[in-house]
Amino acid sequence: MTDYPHLLSPITLAGVTLRNRSLMGSMHTGLEETGDWGRVAAFYAARARGGAGLIVTGGMAPNREGGVFPGAAGLFSDQDIANHLRVTDAVHAEGGHIAMQILHAGRYAYSKDCVAPSAVKSPISPFPPRELDEEGIEKQIADIATAAARAMDAGYDGVEVMGSEGYFLNQFLVTHTNRRTDRWGGDYANRMRLPVEVVRRVRAAMGPGAVLIYRISLIDLVPDGSTWEEVVQLAKAIQAAGASVLNTGIGWHEARVPTIATSVPRAGFAHLTARLRPEVPIPVITSNRINTPDVAERLLADGAADMVSMARPWLADQDFIAKAASGRAKEIAPCIACNQACLDHTFSGKLTSCLVNPRACHETELVYTLAETPKRVAVVGAGPAGMMMAIVARQRGHKVTLFDRADRVGGQLNLAKQVPGKEEFHGLVGWFEAMLNAPGIDLRLGTEAGVEDLAGFDEVVIATGVSPRDPQIPVEPGSQVLSYIDVLKGAPVGRRVAVVGAGGIGFDVAETLVHEGVSPTLDAGLWREEWGVSAPWEDRGGLNPKGPMPHPPAREVYILQRKAEKPGRHLGKTTGWIHRASLAMKRVKMQGGVNYERIAPEGLWISHGPNRDQPELLAVDAVVLCAGQEPDRMLSEELDRRGIRHHRVGGADVAAELDAKRAIDQAARLAARL
Repeated sequence: MTDYPHLLSPITLAGVTLRNRSLMGSMHTGLEETGDWGRVAAFYAARARGGAGLIVTGGMAPNREGGVFPGAAGLFSDQDIANHLRVTDAVHAEGGHIAMQILHAGRYAYSKDCVAPSAVKSPISPFPPRELDEEGIEKQIADIATAAARAMDAGYDGVEVMGSEGYFLNQFLVTHTNRRTDRWGGDYANRMRLPVEVVRRVRAAMGPGAVLIYRISLIDLVPDGSTWEEVVQLAKAIQAAGASVLNTGIGWHEARVPTIATSVPRAGFAHLTARLRPEVPIPVITSNRINTPDVAERLLADGAADMVSMARPWLADQDFIAKAASGRAKEIAPCIACNQACLDHTFSGKLTSCLVNPRACHETELVYTLAETPKRVAVVGAGPAGMMMAIVARQRGHKVTLFDRADRVGGQLNLAKQVPGKEEFHGLVGWFEAMLNAPGIDLRLGTEAGVEDLAGFDEVVIATGVSPRDPQIPVEPGSQVLSYIDVLKGAPVGRRVAVVGAGGIGFDVAETLVHEGVSPTLDAGLWREEWGVSAPWEDRGGLNPKGPMPHPPAREVYILQRKAEKPGRHLGKTTGWIHRASLAMKRVKMQGGVNYERIAPEGLWISHGPNRDQPELLAVDAVVLCAGQEPDRMLSEELDRRGIRHHRVGGADVAAELDAKRAIDQAARLAARL
């Protein structure tokens, strides 16, 4: 008897029987653009081998003008079809099924050749689109249908037509972007004509025996977005035109509401799929912030959907379903929705990977083979780098002893999980604990390892982490000065607080201080209220006309930095705006270009400019220092003095904003070559 009877039950779509109800959602990884099709095939085959019921590729452009950026991958030639056949053959060899997503970016295309229903420029692209005429619209429809036919030639089991997230088809649906007065604009019957016609033509191009997924936007989260009545009307028309299944899309890319970041509640939008499901006779798929088999099973058991789409969880663990099915759910590496190695990489033009799984998209290059000669490996420090080092070294057959002075593993991840909106870090630490509880790892907590303890090992790895940097601000007696460690461990803080340092840690501390233990991430209703999200059956596009209604902040907080630039400028590319907006809603005051004169019992004295003119007092009860970190190299330096060879990883090597992504990747790569 399985723990996940609904998730693991088969389902048939357009005559294609899937082995379970999981869909690996579409992600643009950049792999196809490398031209290394063996690498692309290895990535998808690993997920098929790991049990994915149906895989959807990253978006393939139907034509050059529809590509998300110049040179975006598509099926334009016989060679493209041959390349994709390598991928589909590899997936089918593992017993899986795979559909190709057809994505026309419309005005979101990062190209001067972009096209759209109307010449309305996107706020997230510098290029104004060209308004399509009748002939141009017909070309786009024909090109999408041709892409579907080529997908069949390339061995795909079907296609997903991308009709949400503010891309091309979505742009025709709403007056926000469709200002036309011809038969493709005006009333809703005209505005939905294009997506319905696209689905009809795609079905004709593929034939009846292929899966046709339509990704439908259930809540646009932009002004003048679709009403719920329009969403239902479109869903019925799309089904009648030949869709096999409807997949859920949430929010346009330009929406000022987070939809997939870690601060979004788990399954925070599943209630929308549940409301759509009774309206159509075909299956519906729910999506967004579903990252455990337990959450997926609950949604299916409750009737919220027929299938569950999870995208980034398949980056975090390629064996997601296989582990769930074999009673090893605790061993599933969790997606923490941090965006750091996936979306941040995508929008920076880098190859996608995953913070918790550096092998994602690097399956052919980062290989954990069994060591020919097993070694005795000592690792000092059970933070992210040390834990990953121990896990990978053990997987390769080495005998690992892991030391840490603390009484629990996790290092500064145990601080991160205290931050409101970062509760997913509890699951990450729990995964590390489960993986370290394995034969071949001797875990020695509460042990301050010294040079003598490291004698007799074949390899010594120092992962001792970081220490807070002293910003060298004069402090008068009687002043309350705390480090970020003190605050995140629960030290009492007054009602007015100055945070020195506007990096990721400074923002995390500010979030902790203004929320006072009340996290909207754990309360979907509170979260929607704070971000101004309403039901689309109440307000067009799902935006509350009153706007965000944040609860009053628990404290008055200042974030300060020495650099004369916008605080938070160097936060994550796809999440920085969320942190800045969240704190702005809590009336946090942010200042750059600050000189710190002194900390006194009455508060923090600051000045501005090179002349440090006119010092002013911030009358605060406490000053929290978040001014960066220094590598903790005391043990490493002692080993150097004694001429003992060793490796440094993580913060002990480079201290950079508690960069767990770099630390975990560095440790995994070292362990792979020991």
